[in-house]
Amino acid sequence: MTDSNLPHGRDSLTEDLRWRGLIQDSTGLDELRELLDGGSATFYVGFDPTAPSLHIGHLMQVTTARRLQLAGHRPLLLVGGATGQIGDPKESAERTLNPPEVVAGWVQRIHDQLSPFVSYTGENAAQLVNNLDWTGEMSVVEFLRDVGKHFPVNKMLAREVVRARLETGISFTEFSYQLLQANDFFELHRRHGCQLQYGGSDQWGNITAGVDYVRRRGAGPVEAFTTPLVTRSDGTKFGKTEGGAVWLDPNMTSPYAFYQFWVNADDRDVTRYLRYFSFRSREEIEALEKETAERPAARSAQRALAEELTTLVHGEREMAQAVAASQALFGRGSLDELTPETLRAALTEAGMVHLDALPDVAGLLRDSGLVPSLKEARRVIAEGGAYVNNTRVTEVDATVAPEDLLHGRYLVLRRGKRSFAGVELRDSR
Repeated sequence: MTDSNLPHGRDSLTEDLRWRGLIQDSTGLDELRELLDGGSATFYVGFDPTAPSLHIGHLMQVTTARRLQLAGHRPLLLVGGATGQIGDPKESAERTLNPPEVVAGWVQRIHDQLSPFVSYTGENAAQLVNNLDWTGEMSVVEFLRDVGKHFPVNKMLAREVVRARLETGISFTEFSYQLLQANDFFELHRRHGCQLQYGGSDQWGNITAGVDYVRRRGAGPVEAFTTPLVTRSDGTKFGKTEGGAVWLDPNMTSPYAFYQFWVNADDRDVTRYLRYFSFRSREEIEALEKETAERPAARSAQRALAEELTTLVHGEREMAQAVAASQALFGRGSLDELTPETLRAALTEAGMVHLDALPDVAGLLRDSGLVPSLKEARRVIAEGGAYVNNTRVTEVDATVAPEDLLHGRYLVLRRGKRSFAGVELRDSR
């Protein structure tokens, strides 16, 4: 698996990763450069099933795995069937342990979600692995003798997240998480010849513990690096909206909402996001960065990134529908071309009111929240600022006919150029 957008010539893979800001910490840049630029290496990155879906906070790791595979390296994508039952320690409080059968279900869902991002054929074919396969076989005595004896407690206590929990208390279960993750690196090295692990910068302590453990067991050499945690310039958490997390599962976050998240990215953030997540060449990214600085209102970088990532996560068809919906809702495309699923998702994002019967247009404008009162609604209509399904309404007492309903149940209301809302008729029969 190779890709023409990866640097071959001017920059090495390592230098490209550095230019993109994807290497925060490493066991050594020279060693990393020798491993990544010197041939095909086997690497792994892990995902714990702590929810029924991955979210866009995981995209950094997923797209980095894709990037490394495109450069000729072999991915091992680990889903933590064992570690997901325990959970990495949080600074705030003890995690709630999910039932094993729930975790097992999430393992399968995340397993399926990872599949589109990498190739499972070719010389460097990716492989999905589950750490329950080797952890579940170990007895307590084996774990303590073979793994635990290699971990000085004073080093484990020095971890920042552990220190933060010492006063309030931390269970042995969470305290031992580091040992399980470290053992994963050793087992993957032993079973698959894995030479490299990477993860988010909050995992640096666990990752270096794994590197040290592999070496203590007389194996190696192995290397590691971390990617930066993605942040927003306004201080809010990346991957969160007013509706909650932005998930990769289309049933939890619609492809339209996913697309809109990237379209609405702050100009101060989008250039970093392009470097982190896009597979465009350095020249293309720098051109988009320049255009953002010179013509921010065009939002060229946001649209380019939204289209690329929506296609990667949800496919070409859903991306095209998301683009069509974003244009049609503002009168620049046909509403009739939108599927019921896309239309409903778009109207839900905008704000949709559910009605048992349809009032006149003035009442619809009021009930949808586009205007505060019937008097204001009639004024907006009289001034030519009201639209139903992108058709201007000019009569203050205008009504809506059943045949005007899109897919038999939806209406798109708009006030002026940019304020719109949705209506769903609960039962149009």
